[in-house]
Amino acid sequence: MSKYISVVFFVAIVVLWYSPARAQAALVVLDKANQPIAKLTDGDSIKLKATVAQVNQPTQVAFTLDDGARVSECTIAGGGMSCETASFATLGWAWSKDARPRATRTIKASIGDASATIQVSPRPVVMAHGFLSTAIAWENYLGANGFLAPFNIRGFAVGDGQVEGKFNTGSIDNPPGKTNTIAQNAEILKNYIAGVKKMTGAQQVDLIGHSMGGLISRYYIDRLMGDRDVAQLIMLGTPNGGSSCANLPVSLSFYLPASLEIRPSYYSEMFNRQITRRRGVSFSMVAGTQLSEPVQSPCTDVPSDVAVSLESAQAIAIKLEKIQLLHIDLNASKEVFEKFVKPLLQRTEFPNEPDPAPSQVAQRELDFTRIYTGHVAAGGSQEVTIQLDNVTVASFALYEPTRSLTVTVRGATGNVIALDPVRNGLITINDPTTLVYLGYGFTNPRPGPWKITLSATNKTPARGADYAVTAQLRGGAHLNARASKLLPRIDEQVDLVARLELGGQAINIREARALIRDPEGKVETIALTARGAEWQATWKPRIAGLHGVDIQASGTLPDGTALERSAFLSVEAQPSDLQTQITQAIVGGVALLIVVGIAMWIVSRFRRRSK
Repeated sequence: MSKYISVVFFVAIVVLWYSPARAQAALVVLDKANQPIAKLTDGDSIKLKATVAQVNQPTQVAFTLDDGARVSECTIAGGGMSCETASFATLGWAWSKDARPRATRTIKASIGDASATIQVSPRPVVMAHGFLSTAIAWENYLGANGFLAPFNIRGFAVGDGQVEGKFNTGSIDNPPGKTNTIAQNAEILKNYIAGVKKMTGAQQVDLIGHSMGGLISRYYIDRLMGDRDVAQLIMLGTPNGGSSCANLPVSLSFYLPASLEIRPSYYSEMFNRQITRRRGVSFSMVAGTQLSEPVQSPCTDVPSDVAVSLESAQAIAIKLEKIQLLHIDLNASKEVFEKFVKPLLQRTEFPNEPDPAPSQVAQRELDFTRIYTGHVAAGGSQEVTIQLDNVTVASFALYEPTRSLTVTVRGATGNVIALDPVRNGLITINDPTTLVYLGYGFTNPRPGPWKITLSATNKTPARGADYAVTAQLRGGAHLNARASKLLPRIDEQVDLVARLELGGQAINIREARALIRDPEGKVETIALTARGAEWQATWKPRIAGLHGVDIQASGTLPDGTALERSAFLSVEAQPSDLQTQITQAIVGGVALLIVVGIAMWIVSRFRRRSK
């Protein structure tokens, strides 16, 4: 009898333990198509479905990861047995909070002991190169020995051939060749990201942009991204406020329109006012600050990485880190990857970031002499004279794409000056993708004519070398210039106005002119005439697109010292109403022809079958 009672007692315990709540408790991970999945890529959107024993009243189910982080919840209706969460992104699931990889994650429901374990892969990384560059810019990140490989992160660089898509940001082998606009390259980035998503199955990627690649990425996120597919944007040396160094290649009509799209006036007046949406994507920036003294920086403010100033890097609201490196090193540096990029790729928290308010802080307008351009024949030389007035610092910048010319400098006394890296901040950048080749400067230079002799060497090509040279000035006079319209229609009048000032007082202008460069590189020169303290001219754009308007003025100080200044404006001409109507009519006509063609094909097929 006692044995019988023991058996009954044991069976009762088993039955109680194996209750309906336990028997039916289940947790299923669903993809966007509501299909069960056992693996995902970090950032994929999923839903969770919990099934338990029938509940008598509405019951909330919370879901947590194996590290205790709560990820979602749903409510089972009274009398029901299951509920399903809203779709949510699994951003950060591939990593633990201490940056260890997590190949699997276990999700637990708060009731019924339901759980599910799922395999997780890191998000792929898409890298966007900058001005005059190619996918090779990311060779340190890619491949079996690249920075990403030890962390099982798949890397893709636009133009690498892994998927279709290649930027055109200019070729060092063809300076006069036309480039894409930022908008056109952003379309290429859109298709490239789509290709990466198709190849990997990932729904989101991390974007890393070096230099102009960050601007292309910003445009993509604001204008072209549909459903969010970028987890974060990491920018390395991106000129969010432009770079005055771009004025040098622009003056030679090189690499248009990309070089025009790097000028600071384009960002302060157009790009940063229009490209503002982030769609919840977090932006981070690493800025180079290798140059800290004005005498060292040939064409930007300081601190600077030579091509991009810190002020430009943070021209938009952004989480920023600084490192003492040059522009060309930011995308290749192991230190940048280890200290800044890797921790961002391994982050586990992705709060939805609202669009920041537009920056109200204007960048300081830099002062330059006019830009002198010319050509040095093989075996020859050219002399340039730049007039300096009473300034505290003069920093000279030379752009010369062959990187083969030598420079001899004679000060206002006529003596040759030996250039020194410490005293004069002499810097030579042999990477042809940069906006400047050689820079040097002087503190409190003697006013008067400074002569620069550019000489060919045995490295100069047989075709010779084109050059552009200018001096950035600190202290002294400033040229205020403006255009009455920044976005005029074709053939709409634009008023150009210039005023030379020192300490807020007008300075006598002897001569002023505007050099207007259209998107095709054609230059129109217009003389400004005096109207009181201001000099003015009118101009009408003839073709649509971004125009560079360089205002040059020469004058004299009260003590008779001669001076020259330049200002660099941007005007983007819009198609006329008639052109817009014609374009719309053409597009509509093409669409109609396609529809008619499809209809005729369907009718033809139907007739064949009826026979």
